[in-house]
Amino acid sequence: MSKKENRLPRWYFGGLASAGAACCTHPLDLIKVHLQTQQGGKASIIQLTKDIVKKQGVLALYTGLSASLCRQLTYSTTRFGMYEVAKQNMNSDSFYSKVAIAGIAGAAGGFVGTPADMVNVRMQNDIKLPKEKRRNYKHAIDGLVRVYREEGLRRLFSGASTASSRAILMTIGQLSFYDQIKIMLIRSGLFNDNLTAHFLSSLSAGCMAVVLTQPLDVIKTRLMNAKQGEYKNMWHCITSIAKEGLGGFYKGTIPAAVRIIPHTITVMVLYEQMRLNLGFIPTSKEK
Repeated sequence: MSKKENRLPRWYFGGLASAGAACCTHPLDLIKVHLQTQQGGKASIIQLTKDIVKKQGVLALYTGLSASLCRQLTYSTTRFGMYEVAKQNMNSDSFYSKVAIAGIAGAAGGFVGTPADMVNVRMQNDIKLPKEKRRNYKHAIDGLVRVYREEGLRRLFSGASTASSRAILMTIGQLSFYDQIKIMLIRSGLFNDNLTAHFLSSLSAGCMAVVLTQPLDVIKTRLMNAKQGEYKNMWHCITSIAKEGLGGFYKGTIPAAVRIIPHTITVMVLYEQMRLNLGFIPTSKEK
């Protein structure tokens, strides 16, 4: 391998790559939130998109983008950073070790990113509410400050346990599975450490992430978008969704897959390009 191929990523590459990907996939995330928060009737992805564009304009599909970027710069920077630093310093190349590291990193990232995630959900859901019921946050920082002032610090972390649980599964799916699949592809002798291997690995990792996270994603979205007192606790939220049938836990699966898979591919391809072109060459100790 060349020195370029031996480069390691810097701890903040994941946050930057995730923010870049969020700019591309945000409309799909918004549609997913709308599907997950609707509690009566059914609407297709196409119908929801048409309704939003017709009533609010094309730019409405980017409602809450500032909160989405804020979330990625907190949530993804934390989980990618912890995962990479731990992976670079562990002696074992075991898949199970990587799963454990990804789980811990995901839990931390999920907790850190909860406030921005909640504001993101609220801003995205705002446009479908009647004008008198909208929260009308100007941007992510305004949303964070208003929640703190109007509802208290504790409310900023509403749904943190679910967000962290989802982040554990998402990080395991996206990072540990990505690493393992890429290693398998390269060791097969059919692929090199290049765009093809990165694309195939991230495609597989994205599919795994969707399978693992969708039920928790629905619960998290409902908890974060809920009015004060609507749900007593997480179990109350779960039982409420269960009354809608098993499908209630999988509302928004198609847009979630359409968002998560391209998002994962974009994140990992950007991340690998940063690593190959801007990463650092490890010393003998780091090797």
